[in-house]
Amino acid sequence: MVSDAVSLLWMDRLLRLSELAGARGEIPVAAALLDEAGRCVGWGSNRRHRRADPLGHAELLALRQAAAARGDWRFNGCTLLVTLEPCPMCAGALIQARVGTVIYAAPDPKRGALGGSLNLASHASAHHHMVVKGGVRGERAGEQLEDWFRLRRLARQGNGATEA
Repeated sequence: MVSDAVSLLWMDRLLRLSELAGARGEIPVAAALLDEAGRCVGWGSNRRHRRADPLGHAELLALRQAAAARGDWRFNGCTLLVTLEPCPMCAGALIQARVGTVIYAAPDPKRGALGGSLNLASHASAHHHMVVKGGVRGERAGEQLEDWFRLRRLARQGNGATEA
């Protein structure tokens, strides 16, 4: 697991990256996978809309990039940092990839799968157990997400569109 200082540094970087994703019309989420020495081996920001890809979540893009760079899909000693608690799809992928530690900023009580609405990391079916730490820069990440969704709702109301 990376140090608290390294976690804060990377989370600040990810919050800037997620802000750029939000400016492109994506939900502002970014992730980075750090190796045992704290070096970034994969990163990503949400690209679902831009690529019309249902798997375009930041965590999955970071895992895919890291697997290509390392030539392996196992990340036991690695730490994934992400600005929003992973959804069930991403949490499942993190377990499958055997990520050692997951650190997230904002909790997701509706869709979060590492403690928000369910916890796949501690579920009886999980063949791999990882360390999970939430709330690192959580307030800032939560405000970023709330602001993005609020602006999106206002834009829809201004266009006469209804919310989905």
